[in-house]
Amino acid sequence: MRWHPPGYGGERRGPDQFKRDGWRETGLFAVSIDDDRLTWAERELVRQLGEKLYGKRKKGKTG
Repeated sequence: MRWHPPGYGGERRGPDQFKRDGWRETGLFAVSIDDDRLTWAERELVRQLGEKLYGKRKKGKTG
């Protein structure tokens, strides 16, 4: 059996697995403001955090 480090052969991780691994391994958190798994209050919190850290989004985007 051949061993490949993550990202260098074998199976590719899907977007959700990639985000899950990022959170567990490095503490990075990536979430879409349009994620249907979030309640309105959770989406609003994500929006507020995004605006605080990175500024307002351009017009024409969801939200």
